[in-house]
This record gives sequence, C-alpha cells and structure tokens, in this order.
Amino acid sequence: MRARDLDIAIGRGTPGPNNAITDVAGVRVGHTTLVAGDGPLRVGEGPIRTGVTVIVPGPDPSARYFAGSHVLNGNGEMTGLEWIREAGQQSGPLALTNTHSVGVVRDALVAAAIGVEGATADWWFLPVVGEVFDGTLNDIDGFHVRPEHVHAALAAAADGPVPEGNVGGGTGAISFEFKGGIGTSSRIVDERDGAFTVGSLVQTNFGFREWLRVDGVPVGEAVNKEVVPSAYGREDSPGDRYGRRRLPPPGSGSIIVVLATDAPLLPHQCERVAQRAGLGLARVGSIGGHTSGDLFLCFATGNRITEHGDAGPSIPVRMLDDHFIDPLFMAAVEATEEAVVNALVAAETMTGRDGHTAHALPHDLLVEAMARYGRGPRATA
Repeated sequence: MRARDLDIAIGRGTPGPNNAITDVAGVRVGHTTLVAGDGPLRVGEGPIRTGVTVIVPGPDPSARYFAGSHVLNGNGEMTGLEWIREAGQQSGPLALTNTHSVGVVRDALVAAAIGVEGATADWWFLPVVGEVFDGTLNDIDGFHVRPEHVHAALAAAADGPVPEGNVGGGTGAISFEFKGGIGTSSRIVDERDGAFTVGSLVQTNFGFREWLRVDGVPVGEAVNKEVVPSAYGREDSPGDRYGRRRLPPPGSGSIIVVLATDAPLLPHQCERVAQRAGLGLARVGSIGGHTSGDLFLCFATGNRITEHGDAGPSIPVRMLDDHFIDPLFMAAVEATEEAVVNALVAAETMTGRDGHTAHALPHDLLVEAMARYGRGPRATA
C-alpha cells in the first residue's frame, strides 16, 4: 500500500513507472529483513527488528559517478562522505542499516567489492553506509546484522518496484511516533527540461507526532497520541542500572535520503540537488531536530567516469545547463516528501523489545484527515 493507492498525490510532478528510485535506469535496490523473538530485551539474543538495504547505482561495479552530499543536522553517520566532498564521486553500492551495525556493513561492502573485482592489495574502496537508531524496537546492542546479510541484500538487488515499510534498514524504524521504515518515490521532469528522472529513497526514523504534514494537511494533529498511542509512550519501560529510562525521548531518530538522477550533473550540482531533500522533509514536517541525523546524498548517472585513467589524461563530461536545474530541485523535493509518506503508509504495526509497539498510521484516519482539509482524491498526473 502506498500514498497513491489511497488517492493521495503529493505535489504536481509526474512519477516514473515504478514511482521509485529504480526509475533511474540501472539503479537497483535490495533488502535483508531480520525479525525474530519477542518479549523482554536480552542483549545478544533479541528481540531482533533490524536489517540492511542496499542501493546499487548501476550494473558495472567498477563505475564511478559524480555525487554530492548535504547535512541538515549531523546527529548521525554516513560513511564515505569526506571522499565524496573531496573528489565529488561515488562508486559501488550504498547501504542503510542500524546505528551499531555501520561497521560490519561497511566491511562487508568492501569484501564484496574485492570479490567482484579480484582486486590487488593496493586497491581500495570507501563505501557509503548510512544509519538510523532502531533500538526502541530492536536489540541494537546485539549486533545481529552480519556480512552474509549484506551479501544477501546485494544478491536480491533488483530494478522495478521497491518493497517499502518494515523492510531492510527500516525494519525497526519509527517516524512521527508511528511505525516508519523505507520509502521511495520518483519524478520525471518535462521533456522541454530534459525528461530526466529523479528518484528518492528514504530510511525514515524521525519526527514528533505533531509535526507530521501530508500534502500540507496537519495529519499528526488529527491523528494525535490520544487516537493512536506514541511508540515512545510507555513510562513503565525497564530502566538501566542507574534507573534511567531505556527509551529515547519522543521524536528521536534520524533520516537518510539517497537521491539518484540520470541528469548529467557535476559534483557541485549534485550537492545542490541533495540539499533540496531538506525542503522535502520540511514539507512533511521536519525541523531538522537536535537528535536527528538528517544526511543526504545525490549521485548522477548522466556521466560515467572511467577507472584508473583508462581513457588517458582527459575524459569527456556533459553538464546540465544551470538554467534547467530548477525542475530537478522540484523533483527532488516532491520525491523526498512522497517517499516519507510512502514509508508511513506501507509500514505495519510492530511490537519489539520489552513490548514496545510502534503503531502504523491508520489509512482510514489518514484519508479522513485529508478529506477534512479538502485534500482528498485528485488527479495524480
């Protein structure tokens, strides 16, 4: 189930055929979802509510593409960004997981790249791995994500429709105090502006209930915590050895946004497009809160960079005329906004460690709130 299945169309742009990041030719997405156990937290045993999501930019594992990043609020981690900021290039698969599994996922991506390339000892790889904290539902200190889960996600990576909600790196995510997770969307700009595609994939785990806006409607106020309890609402949660509550405060968490486009962007243009993801989050209700790691990456497949100087000292590069970049900005804003809503609509109620429950955003109440503000069914194109 997605927003458009409920006749909720975000923005005015035209989605691609899958309304997903995979509408950018060559981009593939794979998940490994880990759900096991119930009841009290037993570190190292469970309950387990986590996973890993991989995004493969193209069919050639040695290809490099221009890329740029932006940090709205830095309370989070996304490895590899320093080299992207320095060189303006992205290579190999990206991955999303939980906060305490970044290291093992990064190492597994390196191992997978070496295995594919048959690399020599002087070959190196700085993969991008983003994270959100899923410890409200998951035994995050149990380190349940292992290398084989990364390899399984890589093997499962495919184009076409992308599973959303409680999957992959979004399995244990919470957003706007509802169940969150993975979401995606895309936009195709008008032919007169190049007919380029922009896709967004989010790992959404942030936001206070009162912040939530869907197509401008204050859904978080309409479906408040008296109607649907907050995932952070239990005051009887077991404390640590100092008596402190183990649950983080409401609204804690992060969001990772990965944008892809087939436009011929240079690195500084990718950075500018990445920055616009923050405006998409603002439209859905984010303020870039203190506890939120709001980290964005954009890569562009419109130029393929040859490896190790194979083409000699210079290579041909195309560049989008900046007078045509505004439609890409709007596409990034709308696709990111809709990706967050898709994650919320697709997510299902989940109970995790110590009985903590993240309730799904009820579809009937969402549609009712939209209709109340005159934002019911309307044309989707």
